[in-house]
Amino acid sequence: MLRLNVKFNASTTSLSVNEGEDIPAIKKKISEKISCLDDEEICIIFAGKELGEHASLQAYCVQENSVLHVVKRKSNSVLKNPSELSYGAAAMPAANSDLRIPAGHGKNQYFVFCKSSCKTIKGGRLRVRCASCKQGAFTLNREPSCWHDVLTPGAISGDCLLENCDGNKAEFYFKCSGHVSEDTEETALVLHLIKPNIMDVPCITCMDTVSPVLVFPCESGHSMCLDCFATYCITKLNERAFIHSEELGYTLLCPAGCDKSLIKEIHHFRILGADDYDRYQRFGTEECLLKMGGVLCPRPGCGQGLLHEEGQRRIECESEGLRGCGFVFCRHCLEAYHEGSCQSRIEAASSLMNEFRVDPEHAVRAQWEAASQHTIHDTTRPCPNTACKVRVEKSGGCMHMVCPRCKFDWCWLCQTEWNLDCQGEHWFG
Repeated sequence: MLRLNVKFNASTTSLSVNEGEDIPAIKKKISEKISCLDDEEICIIFAGKELGEHASLQAYCVQENSVLHVVKRKSNSVLKNPSELSYGAAAMPAANSDLRIPAGHGKNQYFVFCKSSCKTIKGGRLRVRCASCKQGAFTLNREPSCWHDVLTPGAISGDCLLENCDGNKAEFYFKCSGHVSEDTEETALVLHLIKPNIMDVPCITCMDTVSPVLVFPCESGHSMCLDCFATYCITKLNERAFIHSEELGYTLLCPAGCDKSLIKEIHHFRILGADDYDRYQRFGTEECLLKMGGVLCPRPGCGQGLLHEEGQRRIECESEGLRGCGFVFCRHCLEAYHEGSCQSRIEAASSLMNEFRVDPEHAVRAQWEAASQHTIHDTTRPCPNTACKVRVEKSGGCMHMVCPRCKFDWCWLCQTEWNLDCQGEHWFG
């Protein structure tokens, strides 16, 4: 028996079903549980698709605690057949050898920061809903094929089947795969720079080959293991050496100093841990204040941010409630306010700290893109259907393949029949 969550309007109810039950039988059970629904008018949506009448839950990879969205069918809605969607599959001659996932790397292609119960970086599962009403009763016109499709609002269109919503834009979101949650609103923060190290690229600093890794957005795609990335972040944080970008905020670039390598999504710095991430946010706010021409109170234990008039030398950290300490200091030398010229100041202690250095030779060997050119040498795979085995080429699109000969649904990465794990963990790679 499977325990499912059925969501209708604003309420969610549980439903127990057999794995092999077909969709009409499921609809009948739902109508018995929700009295205002007739089984003939019920429309069931799961993961961006409407469940067809002549199929079972197994065919749609529905598993324990999955959420089924139930609506009354709109008069103008049309049932979409998943096989009608384009997956970029084409028949190829059986000349090239097979291409498989390297052993030990697993199937998970997405990583998230679980902000609810796990409080750490975990594997993620991709989900979809209507961008207007934020409900999952939404069918896609096509499946996602790249990060742009997922991260750009409205990149993929579809149809919301709720009566009171005319939304036609899809919104993708991620859930943590590290725990089971019945909260349908719970989401996780996607970390799209963290990837499984399927090409065995060494870390730019320690040169170990581990998985997953963070791949910097530079042209060379330098990779770094998560342990070294955490060390890199804490070192730069202690040195207050993060970069303040007006567009991106308080961030870091590739440790090799590559151009155009600033990390755009600051949630990657959650790897610092709760306390240091709070410190990171505070430092970022302070840097923003300094860019605006402000100053921080230099008295130990205070650090209150202060804005002052241009050219003003005497600064008072006004005490108000729990904020401010009343210290009066010189804007130029940050010592207690004085008349006359400022005394020379001692060099900042941060100059004595150890810098985070990268060996140039390591940087060459840790290039993600260079490794991929040497690793990926074949472009086709055989259909996993033992009765078919036609060679298929993937020219773009998502990981969900449909064999052009036998119409078998399969996963490009796993080379097995398409299932919920594939859809949740590596829908588009």
